[in-house]
Amino acid sequence: MKAAVIRSKTATEIAEMLISLRKSQFGLRMQRATQQLTDNSQIRKARKDVARVKTILHEKGMVK
Repeated sequence: MKAAVIRSKTATEIAEMLISLRKSQFGLRMQRATQQLTDNSQIRKARKDVARVKTILHEKGMVK
């Protein structure tokens, strides 16, 4: 996910996106724990996307 795409959204949309990314990250961790995950790099990508969204939220001053 590109940072420019995230920056073009409103703060509430970004917050919703963060919740969605956290849920998908949790799902990936559960898949890894039950050995159903075939591509382990998805976990790293999800973690970086969460960090990217949190950084942009911080820039906009909407940190929780």
